[in-house]
Amino acid sequence: MSALPPLTAVRAFEAVARHLSFTRAAAELGMTQAAVSYQIRILEERVGTPLFLRRPRQIALSEVGARLAPEVSRAFDLLRASFAETGERAEGMLSLTVTNTFATGWLASQIGQFQLGHPDIAVKIDTSNVLVDFTQEEFDAGIRATGHIPPGLIGHPLAKVEFAPMLKPSLIERYDIREPADLLRVPQISPEDPWLPAWLEMAGVPAAAAVQKPFIGLGSQYLESRATIAGSGVAMLTPLFYAEEVAAGLLARPFDLVGWVGHHYYFVYPESRRNWTRIKAFRDWIIDATAPLRALEQS
Repeated sequence: MSALPPLTAVRAFEAVARHLSFTRAAAELGMTQAAVSYQIRILEERVGTPLFLRRPRQIALSEVGARLAPEVSRAFDLLRASFAETGERAEGMLSLTVTNTFATGWLASQIGQFQLGHPDIAVKIDTSNVLVDFTQEEFDAGIRATGHIPPGLIGHPLAKVEFAPMLKPSLIERYDIREPADLLRVPQISPEDPWLPAWLEMAGVPAAAAVQKPFIGLGSQYLESRATIAGSGVAMLTPLFYAEEVAAGLLARPFDLVGWVGHHYYFVYPESRRNWTRIKAFRDWIIDATAPLRALEQS
């Protein structure tokens, strides 16, 4: 297979053949006129014949150049169309990595509103608590629960990561829950959750007071909430995500005290992507859509 000429030289030829001007071609390509002329000489040496006839104050395609120009022009048109189509497809797909709790607690029920307002953008969501390196994984942006935004990323706070003990209302009477220490008599769902000792300490209950006993470990706040609604015990949940269940009498918060260790849910993306159309569209939507969550937060 014969080696292709340098792409820079072919690109220069296409522009000069279209404009019939080294000056205008140079301006379009962001090159000097001398650089364009040099690239044309390289190409003419490769094909072994002149491609342009240099005349005073004007140039014209040679016979060989005239035969070659339409084919080169069609090839570049195909390349432009292919890259344009690829860009349109990429611009129409937003790939997000989202922490499990936020995805199940809020985003899954709200994402349809974004797509109603942006029918040209499809959203692909991967739920995971694993921190993603955006330079290594094919995700555009993400939603993470953290207290620190790493260098190179932009983070927009969406809501505080608050927590409180919640349980089925009937268990409050069954276990005679009157003060925070009474919760220790209730079967604990995922007691290895670090939120439990943090909340107990805030409530003035020594963490050491918790007695080790058989427990249910589910590892997901969504699963923990389902087990709690079923009456399996008490779990540390994020109140913002369960207002409807509380209003419906499926869950109850026996105490008003809400824990917070400085973390927020953030919409995050690399600084280099700040002007991507699909990211800007989702950023503007989610900041506005989560405003009611921030209004409900306890200071």
